[in-house]
Amino acid sequence: MKVAMIGHKVVPSRRGGIENVLTTLCPMMVEMGLDVTCYNRSSDKVENEYVGTVKNKMYKGVKLKNAWTLNIRGFAAMIASFTAAIAASFGKYDVIHFHAEGPCAALWIPKLFGKKCVATVHGLDWQREKWGKGFASKYIKFGEKILAKYADEVIVLSKAAYDYFKETYNRETVIINNGIERPERKDAELITQKYGLKKDEYIAVVSRLTAEKGIHYLIDAYSKITTDKKLVIAGDTSDTDDYVKMLKEKAEGNPNIIFTGFISGDILNEIYSNAYIMTLPSDLEGMSLCLLEALAYKNALLCSDIPENTAVAEDKAIYFKKGNVEDLAEKLKELCDDSALVERFRDGADEFILNKYNWQDVAEATCNLYSSKCSNAVFYGVDYKN
Repeated sequence: MKVAMIGHKVVPSRRGGIENVLTTLCPMMVEMGLDVTCYNRSSDKVENEYVGTVKNKMYKGVKLKNAWTLNIRGFAAMIASFTAAIAASFGKYDVIHFHAEGPCAALWIPKLFGKKCVATVHGLDWQREKWGKGFASKYIKFGEKILAKYADEVIVLSKAAYDYFKETYNRETVIINNGIERPERKDAELITQKYGLKKDEYIAVVSRLTAEKGIHYLIDAYSKITTDKKLVIAGDTSDTDDYVKMLKEKAEGNPNIIFTGFISGDILNEIYSNAYIMTLPSDLEGMSLCLLEALAYKNALLCSDIPENTAVAEDKAIYFKKGNVEDLAEKLKELCDDSALVERFRDGADEFILNKYNWQDVAEATCNLYSSKCSNAVFYGVDYKN
């Protein structure tokens, strides 16, 4: 069976949730017998840590093709999704798998060619504040309507998203959660050299710096408490330069608030491995990979009480009321002052999340979905229907 992936920036990469998912999932699908092609935006390049893993336009057996685009803010993704959709329509693919709502605005093109199309909704992207209420938000909502009407199957990551599509479009969807692998924890070395960070001496958040991720709540709450723990904000802009500027203005004059910019590889590993607590203050999520990673690294996790977080972490996290800076500050102070409480939340967090969410299960469920729509396609001798 031949599958094309459309809608991401670049594979391999950790630049965003979709990129992280496909970088993990696609090689597993290749091992299961699928022929997988990822259409990368021509304007994006892989991070340094992945450069050596890409050879002859292949990453761990995954074929990499360029989707031509222009590197123009707000338009790069739109153009790439259309050029990728057109190219894939002429390819010998059994399934074309679109990721995210905006790229699904081009899903009708391969449908005209009789292709089977699957769409994964990683979140209700039109709600994200960075798109405002103008053209971008309306375009993404248009993509949502297209996928709801024309996709052969729609994958969602949560019960909340399942309910949304049922109530809004009377569209049945399939819940396939994200997964997580057991990480290798590392001692603080690189982060000590670069940022002066040592084990248990900092609070951390790993996130794109966009308004719906709630980093402004975290800075405000941190500024209200007295603690010797530093605050580490790991992540970078996502077409949100004005928001990032505002965050840095909020933190100005406080040397204990550290912005690392985009990080990956060993530095990211060390950030997760040595944090006193991890935080996730978001207003909006699909299914946060950062949440899964925080628990897999056996961290105490403080996050907002949105359903997408509580359904995943259950009683293994500490919650504050979404958008409530006072409640967030109170919970931060409580955890900073009570290391025994932090240890209680760390205990068993890794085994809980690793047993609950597994990439192998995700890969098999996705292959089963493809197979159900392509009864004549061949999985190179492997039957995933049973």
